[in-house]
Amino acid sequence: MVANVLTIAGTDPSGGAGVQADLKAFSANGAYGMSVITALVAQTTTGVAEVHEVPPEFVTAQLVTLLDDVRVDAVKIGMLANAGVIRAVIEVLDRYRPPHVVLDPVMVAKSGDRLLAPEAVSVLRDELLPRVDLITPNLPEAADLLGEQEVTDPADMPAQAERLARLGAKQVLLKGGHLDGESSVDLLYGDGVSELLTSERVVTTNDHGTGCTLSAAIAALRPQRPGWLEAVREAKEYLTEALRASERLDVGHGHGPVHHFHRWW
Repeated sequence: MVANVLTIAGTDPSGGAGVQADLKAFSANGAYGMSVITALVAQTTTGVAEVHEVPPEFVTAQLVTLLDDVRVDAVKIGMLANAGVIRAVIEVLDRYRPPHVVLDPVMVAKSGDRLLAPEAVSVLRDELLPRVDLITPNLPEAADLLGEQEVTDPADMPAQAERLARLGAKQVLLKGGHLDGESSVDLLYGDGVSELLTSERVVTTNDHGTGCTLSAAIAALRPQRPGWLEAVREAKEYLTEALRASERLDVGHGHGPVHHFHRWW
């Protein structure tokens, strides 16, 4: 049976990030995609112009209406904007208990624009994080969550991942894309596993929405694979190919999107 996978996130009219990217990644990895909108974001490949936050009660209405009708096999959570929306999502997660929940702690856009209110970080860390199965922070996001300096050496990633796990997440995928080197090194930590996952570093400016795409691909694959390690490995391979094929697209004047459908186009 085809997995039904839900994204809870903000929008991106350029299609490279947010809900639009998540739905593409779901489809490209064999899942049926669904979405609940948390914020309407006026953004392109060059930056964010404006954010219209969806009222928490309407986020709840979207979620409850959907989950009362449709079996949900996995959830990917992206931009949540503020504390009220975070708590609305928590309430629904507690009520419906979806089997696999992936949290991409979206705090700052590629352009540097903030997408999560600073006062909401503690709510995400203390109340939402213990309720998810996998969190996928990059190194700046991990430092923000922990209130410490950003890691600059891969050797320090296991200790930081352990500190994130102590906050309550069952699994941590600490993404090392901000480090230098010919390879991109991520660390999957949890359930007694601490494994470095190395992939080719694709040199391109078309990296808009890479975090959204990776976390969405993991959520799509997890119901189809025996464990998180298998899902993460396959999602990383998918993203690497999507980055490599991104030069075939011509979208915008800034950081262009990855090629979600590189296998078919």
